Amino acid sequence: MDDRKNYIKKLEEIAHITSEDAKRLLIDELKNDLKAEMAKEIKEAEAEVKLEAHKKAQEILSDAIKHGALDFLPEYTLSVIKIEDEDMKGRIIGKEGRNIRSFENATGVDVDLEERGIIRLSSFDPVRREVARRSLELLIRDTRIQPVRIEEVVELQKKEVNKILFEEGEKLAHAVDAYNIHPDLIQMLGRFKFRTSFGQNLVVHTLEETKIGMQIAHEIGANVETVKLGCLFHDIGKIVTEKEGSHVDLGVELLNKYKIPREIVNCVAEHHEDKPFSSIESMIVSTADSISGARPGARHEDLQDYMKRLRDMEEIAKHYDGVDDAYAFEAGREIRVVVNPGKLDDVETTILARKIKEEIDRKVIVPGVVRVTVIREFRITEPKE
Repeated sequence: MDDRKNYIKKLEEIAHITSEDAKRLLIDELKNDLKAEMAKEIKEAEAEVKLEAHKKAQEILSDAIKHGALDFLPEYTLSVIKIEDEDMKGRIIGKEGRNIRSFENATGVDVDLEERGIIRLSSFDPVRREVARRSLELLIRDTRIQPVRIEEVVELQKKEVNKILFEEGEKLAHAVDAYNIHPDLIQMLGRFKFRTSFGQNLVVHTLEETKIGMQIAHEIGANVETVKLGCLFHDIGKIVTEKEGSHVDLGVELLNKYKIPREIVNCVAEHHEDKPFSSIESMIVSTADSISGARPGARHEDLQDYMKRLRDMEEIAKHYDGVDDAYAFEAGREIRVVVNPGKLDDVETTILARKIKEEIDRKVIVPGVVRVTVIREFRITEPKE
């Protein structure tokens, strides 16, 4: 033992360092080596985790996109009706054009009879066009085509289309297993069938986005129900036509009216990143929306500005006293205004047409020259004896 102590003492004298100091130096050196080794391993582990995370994210998204695949043929801005008898066009036009004028006024669509064997119905509002198509087909089968009958048929078909809208809304909701939704919201979801967003049918986009979002939520453990309803309602503001504003704000206001849970409303409010994401579910809705809209072939044309232009023109005309209704046609190059004959005389009607045209020219950018047609028709119907 004494030899060991003497040996250590001699080493300390030669090294000019105590054994305790040597231990500390050795431990410190070992720690530095371990730190370098740990840092290297951590860096390699992080790189591996990132690679695995990237692969996993790709797997989740590709699998979610497969679940969103749909087979759907959307409609756009034209409806075509084929007729075998060209004489039927004469009945549709009527004496001095009374029938076709009544039909266009009642439906708000533009009727093109120039092509042989075909009648084309055009309108930027696909619900109006559907009402017009069903009405005209019924009138052709019925053969009794005159102004009063036209109005009766159009009113009947408006009610029928409202039933169809509810059925389509239910079909969309049930396709993603969404139930117990307020009937008014179901009715509005049904309008997606006749609405496009940048050329993409809203039923297609919503169903596709919802399936993608639900699959992502399921894979990463998010709240699937919140994502489902957030996706289902994210574009509902686009079919709110009674008020001005962005579809996000209109959608949020509508959902708040029906007391939809806050976490779902937040998904709608944040899906365009107008606000910071408040939850992982909100982020998923935004991601699913982007995937559906950005995939090749999903969208072919920007119709948002086009439809807004036509709505703005109609609202300008409806703002004037004495105007009962207004319909914009031909990409905004023509607007037809129906006035109340009891409120405006011929001179006032002429002045009104000029005022509407001047205001549209000032406030709305329209490709080409705008033609304003103001219709003033006075009609008296005696009751049957």
